Amino acid sequence: MMALLSLAIGSFGIGMTEFVVMGLLPDIARDLRPELWAASPEEAIGQTGVLVSLYALGVVIGAPTIAGLVARFPRHRVMIGLAIALTVFNALTVVLPTFELVGASRLLAGLPHGAYFGIGALVAADVLGPGKRAQGVAFILTGLTIANVIGVPLGTFLGQQWGWRTAFLVVTLVFAAATACIAAFVPKHPGEPGRTLRSELGVFRVGQVWLTLGVGAIGFGGFFAVYSYVAPLVTDVAGSPEWAVPIVLVVVGLGMTVGNLLGGYMADRDLRRTLLVGMGGLALVLVLLALLSSQIILLTVLAFGVGLVSSVLSPAIQTRLMDVAGDNQSIAAALNHSALNIGNSLGAFLGGAVISLGWGFTAPAWIGALLALVGLAIAAIAYRSERVAVAIG
Repeated sequence: MMALLSLAIGSFGIGMTEFVVMGLLPDIARDLRPELWAASPEEAIGQTGVLVSLYALGVVIGAPTIAGLVARFPRHRVMIGLAIALTVFNALTVVLPTFELVGASRLLAGLPHGAYFGIGALVAADVLGPGKRAQGVAFILTGLTIANVIGVPLGTFLGQQWGWRTAFLVVTLVFAAATACIAAFVPKHPGEPGRTLRSELGVFRVGQVWLTLGVGAIGFGGFFAVYSYVAPLVTDVAGSPEWAVPIVLVVVGLGMTVGNLLGGYMADRDLRRTLLVGMGGLALVLVLLALLSSQIILLTVLAFGVGLVSSVLSPAIQTRLMDVAGDNQSIAAALNHSALNIGNSLGAFLGGAVISLGWGFTAPAWIGALLALVGLAIAAIAYRSERVAVAIG
């Protein structure tokens, strides 16, 4: 159990570093883009959202390449190396002075993200045994969701009070603790000596892998289109004070924690239904959010719903990738996070674009609902094509 908890500390740090920037976008924009902020705070916030996209791009690049390169090495040593990299790259965000350099540090910080979750999920799945793979995946992801209950709101509060860099200092300390705990408690876990990057990349020849990646990359983008701009949604649309932002983030995190545990349980029992119903539910709750977010109570309730439904999907998508990837388990487990962070980048970009166009801070919710519906369509196509292939074969 200590091994799993050690890995979960790292996933807590990843959840915090990935999401805390979203609640601090106004503060970062004010500090690093002062001239643009003075001219148009709305445009400054929209453009500062590129930091979210750069982190996501780092995940997309790093997940398949790092996971493929390290598949043959002992997994416990790989996890230590990844935790060290996360510590160093987040420390750079604390100290680098300009917007461009901070953007580069966010790209670097994203590189180890997917490999950490992917290889950690394989370790957890082995520990829990057959029939509980999705629950093993969910356990590692629990650190990420708890980060949204505790770490992200705390980081947002600290960043608002003592400067946004304070939040990333906390993140750096969390990763340092994770490194020490992994080194102390994660037992020896062999890699796959025969695996190479070339053999691992064979996963991209599997059509179902591409379809599953599409579900995560597009469908899950609906969540990030809204979550990236929670701060202005709370303050500008609902008319609430800035201190309400961390509270809403706590509520989203609670929804994510419940949804993640529920999703692991559901996916082990009926993976297909979990994916289809979950994606449709995400589209519905985002439409309701777009319509009802002017009232802070309704916004808060629906924020819980967005967190819950989106996190039901996370272990389901990862398990589906592992199912369709054949022997390429290391890279498949990591690719889930490439897909989700393509969704992160896509959702943040489209949400920022419609805000910059002057469509208002509820526009990202409509964009998010559309992305979720596209994800639902891709999931339906994937399962239908699989049934047809089985019938023909």
